[in-house]
Amino acid sequence: MIGRIPITDISPSIYFGGEFVAVKAIPHEAITISATVIREGHDPFGADAVLRDFAGKEIQRNAMKEVWPGTDRFETVLTPPISGDFSFSIEAFDLTPARKLLTESDRFPIRADRDRALVGSWYEFFPRSEGATEKSAGTFATAAKRLPAVAAMGFDVLYLPPVHPIGIDHRKGPNNSLTAGASDPGVPWAIGGNAGGHDAINPDLGTMDDFESFVKVAKKNGLEIAMDLALQTSPNHPWVKTHVEWFSKRADGSIAYAENPPKKYQDIYPLNFDNDYQGLLNEILRIIRLWISKGVTLFRVDNPHTKPVHFWQDILAIIYKESPEIIFLAEAFTKPAMMHALGKAGFHQSYTYFTWRTSKQELVSYGNEVSRETSAFFRPNFWVNTPDILPMHLQSGNPAMFALRAVLASTLSPSWGMYAGYELYEHRALHEGGEEYADSEKYQIRIRDWDGAAKKGITLAPFITQLNGIRRDHVALQRLRNLVFHSTGSDAIVAYSKKTDSDLILVVVNLDPTYAQETTVHWDMGALGISEDSFTATDLLDGSTFSWSSHTFIRLDPSRPSGKVAHIAHVKLA
Repeated sequence: MIGRIPITDISPSIYFGGEFVAVKAIPHEAITISATVIREGHDPFGADAVLRDFAGKEIQRNAMKEVWPGTDRFETVLTPPISGDFSFSIEAFDLTPARKLLTESDRFPIRADRDRALVGSWYEFFPRSEGATEKSAGTFATAAKRLPAVAAMGFDVLYLPPVHPIGIDHRKGPNNSLTAGASDPGVPWAIGGNAGGHDAINPDLGTMDDFESFVKVAKKNGLEIAMDLALQTSPNHPWVKTHVEWFSKRADGSIAYAENPPKKYQDIYPLNFDNDYQGLLNEILRIIRLWISKGVTLFRVDNPHTKPVHFWQDILAIIYKESPEIIFLAEAFTKPAMMHALGKAGFHQSYTYFTWRTSKQELVSYGNEVSRETSAFFRPNFWVNTPDILPMHLQSGNPAMFALRAVLASTLSPSWGMYAGYELYEHRALHEGGEEYADSEKYQIRIRDWDGAAKKGITLAPFITQLNGIRRDHVALQRLRNLVFHSTGSDAIVAYSKKTDSDLILVVVNLDPTYAQETTVHWDMGALGISEDSFTATDLLDGSTFSWSSHTFIRLDPSRPSGKVAHIAHVKLA
């Protein structure tokens, strides 16, 4: 029902599944609140945005201002002070002391998750490869020795592919071959064997005690562990015998294997959530609770878009009530509507299309989408590569391309990730025109000489360390909604800024990894909060200091050994 002073088009508000679901936030993150407020006649009126805690107590009230005279569009900022559940509403009123015409809008939920839900640097490795030699595979014990190096690069989260027993039937061989040899380790996502299922450890990696020790070493090094939650099985999983109703059958009675056209997964059975929904829900909750008890604080969920959305809404709501610190990342390279629905259903963040966005126009469009259009319900995690995806632009092996993509991922998004080997410029493709790695680590163990690469200087690790250090030191890079793109005279150079209070970061990137490019960057000084036409910028990558202005000439040359692919500049504000 329309109030005495109508308040309409309130943002952010997310209507999903027949109710308003929580707007995503973290403590101290500024949330822009806006609405259209109108009143008959010409008498003046005002509007406030009000933040309330879970119990309904008012904890913050900020006056709203008209965005542009005559538009009747008002906005202000609210900032949740701590993690937890909140609500906001808008109050409109006449400007007499009595506020006789006070009108309040509906109250809309906001959920402030812990910082890691928005901010994090993720690193992925296969424990069976870390510490592996020609004679033996890696284990949790050998992989633990790699953890200090991962932490030293500035990563916050270590993501592990599934660490459960791997099936034997239809086990895949090297490069996804349908025939595996006796020594081939199998695909970790083909979960389940004689040693157990989703609640067990692959004996080749060690024991449950070994896993718990690995988690403790990670925490000592400042790393949180993200476990892969892959809700599928091998033909040898215990569920295949004990709960055959959890699987889909063909007309001949056999269980159907998984397909994601054009890919076929002969070694994997998908689950069917329609025959015994409550039974599956209870079992998966049991599994999640088990790994939480072992020290896991994040879950990277494999292919969540192939499961019912309402299942995730149920799971995530229950786990939030029990363990609100737990974070879920959706590995959902699928259609936008499904990716967005998963965010609205409760996923804290998601993989994105960044991996394939390469041109200036694509980056600007997608950056604006995730930072402005969808940020209320969809938090991005920008991955430069994954074990499944070797993007075409990396297949030349040009180190400058690896560097510039890392700059983009780590500064455009508060969360970014990379899969091991990226820092060694691994780039051999299985097939021309495809995006799969040759000798993919999904199907076999990969032995890497980290120390040898460092001694020869054939590693991007020092640069990655710099990027993560810069991110950690500057809160502006730990926010999503503050991304602003600035005009440049060249399609080969993209420029953007991030500003939070007095912390201002300017980023200029040469998207051409081969040749020097130059242009004039036209900074929007109002967006930067700079009143003078000139200012001093310090490049955080090499310490250089520049005198820049609203129209700044930039030249970036990646072709020389000491060349630059980007400026990441800090500007001190008064």
